[in-house]
Amino acid sequence: MTVVRRPQIQPDRPVVSLKNVSRAYDKQREYNRSLQQRLLRIITRKQRTPTDLFYPLQDVSLSIHSGDFLGIIGPNGAGKSTLLKLVTGIIVPTSGDLTVCGRVCSLLELGAGFHPDLTGRENIYLNGSIYGLNRREIDERVERIIDFAELGNFIDTPVKHYSSGMYVRLGFSVAIHTDPDILLVDEVLAVGDVNFQQKCLRSIENFRQRGGTLILVSHDLTTLQSICTRAIWLEDGRIQADGDPLDVGMAYLESMANREQTETSLAKTEEDSRRWGTGRIRIIAVEMYRTNGEIGGYFYTGEPVRIRVKFESDEAVSSPVFGIAIHHQNGTHITGPNTAHAGIELGTIHGRGWIDYIVPQLPLLEGVYTISAAVVNHNDTETYDYRDRICKFRVLSSRTSERYGLVVFGGHWQLETSAESAAPNHDHRLSPDSPRSSTAIPNA
Repeated sequence: MTVVRRPQIQPDRPVVSLKNVSRAYDKQREYNRSLQQRLLRIITRKQRTPTDLFYPLQDVSLSIHSGDFLGIIGPNGAGKSTLLKLVTGIIVPTSGDLTVCGRVCSLLELGAGFHPDLTGRENIYLNGSIYGLNRREIDERVERIIDFAELGNFIDTPVKHYSSGMYVRLGFSVAIHTDPDILLVDEVLAVGDVNFQQKCLRSIENFRQRGGTLILVSHDLTTLQSICTRAIWLEDGRIQADGDPLDVGMAYLESMANREQTETSLAKTEEDSRRWGTGRIRIIAVEMYRTNGEIGGYFYTGEPVRIRVKFESDEAVSSPVFGIAIHHQNGTHITGPNTAHAGIELGTIHGRGWIDYIVPQLPLLEGVYTISAAVVNHNDTETYDYRDRICKFRVLSSRTSERYGLVVFGGHWQLETSAESAAPNHDHRLSPDSPRSSTAIPNA
């Protein structure tokens, strides 16, 4: 195991390099805390608990170059924070080779590096010295740090009285103003308010323009895709994917969706969903299909989807009405189509069968959704069967630029300008007689 840290970036070499790096912890390690315990162990000849090693990182090889904005995604316990702690020097590898070049600043844990009894101003000097700045360099930056953190008179209050948001503002402000070569951020920016998050994003963009290197851990794939130029997916201590943030993010979400589908299938029982009705027609299952006929538990925005409601009846039932309801994970009712509203007369139902609801282009945005299914009589005075939230599915982002809300409208933008708008130093106000040009801007 070798660890090399150089204060200066080496031209044409990675700023961070990991070769077969592993980090292990002994889960069963015991510590003798007193003389009495040690004597008792000798007298009883108690053997030490066998070593049980846990590897949050195992045989990881990774090169990060100057100017890279690397995003790290993965489930909790995947090894993301362990990787950042290795780079920043908080811990060392158990095996493998690690090389880090340049000044590293990190924002890994809320309030890390702050002394609770010192004021915000005093902690600026403490943190600055930890990052390698001398007194004069901190003096030159201190007012900018205070202004960015927006702490006002609280800057001279002991930080033990700070809220979590105040901690984050001060910590990020110190880190970004030390002019680091490598900036490490581990999810803590999510604690700040929306305005401060936007300020951080602007600072990170300026950091990018200066040629800095960012390593960002985040569960927010939209933020990661908008900021980072590259992403890795960590799980079980190993790199599962490395490449374009959108491709890596989609691979990660697909894996999550497949896992959810498997777990749901294993746990599914007849009592999983709430159910009521007379039972003259019974809904057996609700299934979702892709265009190739494959049953799916996840789909992409804009993808064709077939929702199949399977049923059975022991007697002939005339003119039933089938319907479904789709709910977002937050409980919002998205839509509720049924055969009666569509003007469809089903005739007489007897035995087993199914009915399909076909969606040419799924308009839902990323999230988890559930489907309820029902069948009632023609006058809606008798419910034969109602299966509440019988089917769950996940929608993944396709390569669309739309991110907000629940649905995609599928519209496009159209720009109209005056003929003079392209010329410099002209009054751009439009009059009713002004000639106009029109440009359609399709969705990305």
